[in-house]
Amino acid sequence: MKISFAAPRLPHSGTVVCAVMEDRKLSPTADHLDKASGGAIKRAIAASRFTGRSDETLMMLAPAKLDVSRVLLVGVGKSTSIERNQRQNRGGMILAQLNAVGEQSAAVAVDLVKGHDAARAAADLAYGARLRSYRFDKYRTKEKPEQKPSLKELTFLLSNTKAAERQFGALDKVAEAVFFTRDLVSEPANVIYPETLAEEARKLASLGIEVEILDERQMKTLGMNMLLGVAQGSARPPRLIVMQWKGNAGARNKAPLAFLGKGVTFDTGGISIKPAGGMEDMKWDMGGAGVVIGLMKALAGRKARVNVVGIAGCVENMPGGNAQRPGDIVKSMSGQTVEVINTDAEGRLVLGDALWYCQDRFKPQLMINLATLTGAIIVALGHEYAGLFANNEQLATRLIAAGQAVGEKLWRMPLADAYDRLIDSDAADVKNIGGREAGSVTAAQFLQRFVNGVAWAHLDIAGTTWSKKDAPTVPKGATAFGVRLLDRLVAEHYEG
Repeated sequence: MKISFAAPRLPHSGTVVCAVMEDRKLSPTADHLDKASGGAIKRAIAASRFTGRSDETLMMLAPAKLDVSRVLLVGVGKSTSIERNQRQNRGGMILAQLNAVGEQSAAVAVDLVKGHDAARAAADLAYGARLRSYRFDKYRTKEKPEQKPSLKELTFLLSNTKAAERQFGALDKVAEAVFFTRDLVSEPANVIYPETLAEEARKLASLGIEVEILDERQMKTLGMNMLLGVAQGSARPPRLIVMQWKGNAGARNKAPLAFLGKGVTFDTGGISIKPAGGMEDMKWDMGGAGVVIGLMKALAGRKARVNVVGIAGCVENMPGGNAQRPGDIVKSMSGQTVEVINTDAEGRLVLGDALWYCQDRFKPQLMINLATLTGAIIVALGHEYAGLFANNEQLATRLIAAGQAVGEKLWRMPLADAYDRLIDSDAADVKNIGGREAGSVTAAQFLQRFVNGVAWAHLDIAGTTWSKKDAPTVPKGATAFGVRLLDRLVAEHYEG
């Protein structure tokens, strides 16, 4: 779909999208169309329940006096001053409405705000539409035409087109990164496994990202026995992806930001095998790694003025003849010994070694890890919020605000010594599960043992990585939850 910006001028075909404020107050474009059609717009509104409340819509066939085929009225409520995320959601909603009626071209009039505000509004609407346009359909061979998106061109009409193009350009780089993450997470496990995920990350070198791939031998030398233990049952060898974006030349000696992701490309549970029902979903157990790779693409794509390290621990968890057994004890890279009680609690083992490696090598100012870590977080929060655990108040506050701003919401969960004692082991320094109670919390406590005092946050995205229903800017399927959130965090607090 082509997105463009043009000076205000009504098209001669397709659909015109225009705003109506609450109490049926028409925008200038809607008013012009109403007068040109002899009052047809107001008559259509009067004959409906549409009042102009925020995000109400009314699709109508255009009267014969107009050159266009349809008019889509979009309610904007009482005020044109809204959060940017709300406007982006509106852009996604508009796209969905246009595809629903089979439209091929449309023009959106941005005429309730002026100047720089109009440019920002147009860019946000376009960004929302771009995000909603995502589809993962590469394996579909028999789709009917009516099942495919119809919209080919979407134009935003405003005076300040150059400013809108500049703002949208940066946002579109983030959208490309979101799509990249969604693609990685959507691929089946016979396509994306540790080696191929590493190769996808290696492609980011074209953007100026330094990409290093550690293999099994190198990780063995480093003592990453937790990560290697998870991988040993699979025919697919593990990989550790290390990416560096050095976007702030003036602060090369300053400690970088670090983002880490769990990259379990398929999770059977290992010897502690999962039930068969729903196991196919475990292709997206590498969602945290996908987000970190996508975030690096976003930062490099928009030339973010910041130094960042991205690390993804990539394994496949299989119940092979050489698989790790419940009761095994391994020595982590940190030197701590770990009793593996349940081989399906594998993500924390992978991340534990990755976290220690990161803080030991890069000495970052902060570390944020993402993982589809526990089903317990879904029991606690459902699919609306991701769980946030943090040892630093400022970092937690910033993450929550960034998530709220982009619609990727976080809920703060506790960390405490009482929970930490639940993972003390009788046979080793720590065990990898703490029982049924507070499962997401004890998983976070396990990770914290490998942070070594660095400012740290853990995002448990098990409930938000995949969606079974459409949202305004997120079609059902892989969500890329975390890419926009962390990009916003970096942009607001760490660039310069």
